[in-house]
Amino acid sequence: MWYVYFLELSNQDIYVGYTRDLKQRFKTHNDGEVQATKSFLPAKLKSYVSVDHRHTALNLEKYFKSGSGKAFAFKRFLDRS
Repeated sequence: MWYVYFLELSNQDIYVGYTRDLKQRFKTHNDGEVQATKSFLPAKLKSYVSVDHRHTALNLEKYFKSGSGKAFAFKRFLDRS
């Protein structure tokens, strides 16, 4: 199983990533081991999507980083309240 995940950072930005081990990857983010997020901790796991294949997860991550993908994610997965 692969996961595309959404983290809310301390600056209110949303970080999108994918991983095979969601629990461990979330820990590496909050331990400051990920360059892209270490300045904006703590991170909160807001949502995730699970898929069977790595290439599907990669394609979804790319989509959710696009303008229409961000709009879809905010409408369906992410509550900004």
